[in-house]
Amino acid sequence: MPVDLAALVEPAHCALVTQECQGGVIGEQSALPQLAAVAAPIRPNLATLARAARAAGVPVIHNLAARRPDGLGANRNARLFHGVAKAPVKLTVGSPAAQVVPELGPDPTDFSITRLHGLGPMAGTDLDPILRNLGVTTIVGVGVSVNVGMTNFVMDAVNLGYQFVLPRDAVAGLPAAYAEAVIDNTLALLATITTSAEVIGCWEASEPGPIRKEV
Repeated sequence: MPVDLAALVEPAHCALVTQECQGGVIGEQSALPQLAAVAAPIRPNLATLARAARAAGVPVIHNLAARRPDGLGANRNARLFHGVAKAPVKLTVGSPAAQVVPELGPDPTDFSITRLHGLGPMAGTDLDPILRNLGVTTIVGVGVSVNVGMTNFVMDAVNLGYQFVLPRDAVAGLPAAYAEAVIDNTLALLATITTSAEVIGCWEASEPGPIRKEV
């Protein structure tokens, strides 16, 4: 059955959610330089999506991975966590490595959620209740990595009942060919795969989303 993308990403019930689009992950001083290299081409698309979302009244929510200086509270039960802990760039809470990359702002209207643990942005964080309190039923998810974080994000969101829209030119993984295969053979079964331009076109043609403010 054809998917009505415009209906899915209607600003009244949609949010743009970024995953680890931060200095210490995809920035110039990344703790994961190979990932930062493959993510470099998506950074302009991330910025364009964020600007279009704000203009359409779509909430923008940034999910950031960080660690305390003493490392307490962080996972140690996988090789990935050990590798990040040993990297010369530390994702210390409040540091540039734990902040969104400059082209994403953040804008004063954005939300930022920092986690000390886990593989993705939903488990044990404020993301799900914030989305529900905003009336969001569709997530446009972008960022890194397709290998772990984005795949975890898609599955957690679908398990919680959200529609997930994934612009394939706004995500990255290693190696790039593997990331494309995961999108085509796994994530396409769970999410609506599209492009940044298609999502932005829907937002530009839609009525602006509600002004979300405290009442």
